[in-house]
Amino acid sequence: RDAPSYGRSFVEVINEKYSPENFPYRRGPGMVVVPTVGPQGSPMKDRLNLPSVLVLNNCGISRAGDQAEIAAFCSHVMELDLSHNKLQDWREVISKIVANIPNLDFLNLSSNPLAGGTLEPRFAEAFSRVRRLVLNNTQVSWASVLLLAQGIPELEELFLCLNEYSSVSASSVACPTLRLLHITDNSLQHWAEVRKFGSLFPSLDTLVMANNNLASIQDNKDILQRLFPNLRSINLNNSGLNRWEDIEKLNYFPKLEEVRLQGIPLLQAYTNAERRSLMIAQLPSISLLNGSVVSDSEREDAERFFIRYYLDYPEEELPYRYHSLVTKYGKLEPLAEIDLRPRCRAQVEVHCEEKVEQVNIRLDQTVAELKKQLTTVVQLSTQSMRLYYIDKCSAFGPEEMKYNTRALHSYSIQDGDEILVVPKTK
Repeated sequence: RDAPSYGRSFVEVINEKYSPENFPYRRGPGMVVVPTVGPQGSPMKDRLNLPSVLVLNNCGISRAGDQAEIAAFCSHVMELDLSHNKLQDWREVISKIVANIPNLDFLNLSSNPLAGGTLEPRFAEAFSRVRRLVLNNTQVSWASVLLLAQGIPELEELFLCLNEYSSVSASSVACPTLRLLHITDNSLQHWAEVRKFGSLFPSLDTLVMANNNLASIQDNKDILQRLFPNLRSINLNNSGLNRWEDIEKLNYFPKLEEVRLQGIPLLQAYTNAERRSLMIAQLPSISLLNGSVVSDSEREDAERFFIRYYLDYPEEELPYRYHSLVTKYGKLEPLAEIDLRPRCRAQVEVHCEEKVEQVNIRLDQTVAELKKQLTTVVQLSTQSMRLYYIDKCSAFGPEEMKYNTRALHSYSIQDGDEILVVPKTK
């Protein structure tokens, strides 16, 4: 399919954006390019201040332009962002743009309408140095993805979000170099589809599958251990997982140490603290949960919480992990319930000269209000008394309660403490 004649070319955009008139000073890593040979009538200026990282997103680019000029001016470019343009022909992208940028390491083609484009196997050769490829929201076919993954010899990171995949096809040819697959916001609900990533990408280190509504994790321990032997991190945020058995199966990935599991149906009935503790206890090898480090002390607290959480469950409903934790810590007793609410009253001894009386006082009142309460006890007016607080457990002497607006609870008054009332001398 020929490139459309409308829109702007890649060459036009870099000429406009990086010409000396629009970009007079060097900024950041890059180089000033002076072509030794240029085609007659070239629209390029004599000099272009072109950086090694080209950001040409949302520029209306639909075609390549003169290939000789791309080769002359982009030989040093290592990163190219062409997202949100109008490229729809793989031939324009690959054989005319990418093929003429020999040092290209990163390419972003997100939000270009590449769904209908045909990708020929020979085109993949142009990507020989690309290690990171972003194809989000392009609706690129899975067949094209396989051609690229298998044809790019050093591909390490692949981004395929928002492409409406509900299924993927397997292949006998693997991509042994891929470490990161970012495939969020698709419709991969069945584990049978996820299973194919294991054989396609045997070195996969990080799998980001958020917002796919994955219903469950199938397969047994032996299969899962072989399926993702190098997987270190998995993101299943907002998936459809609703059984603890699915969480337990994550333990079968031998190198897994980081998990993200927010927004899943299984956890909706729990508090935030319960969610984290139960998840940590279920995943003994995880060192990062939902982006936060799991410390040794947090793990021990979580595992003890897990045992107590399931204390009253019938034997047939106890998770497998419960028994291994009881072996580790023993069968723990329930924690004593402690009321941590602030005290609101205290029983104190009020001393005034020779008189001693037990008085129940409110701790939410002020010193002035206490004086008013004590007028009937000690037969003194509020203006003619001075109050001292005596903490029976403290080695310090009496503390004068001289500020009328101070709240009593700030003195930490306990039952049995003393209030000394001293008449003011005239």
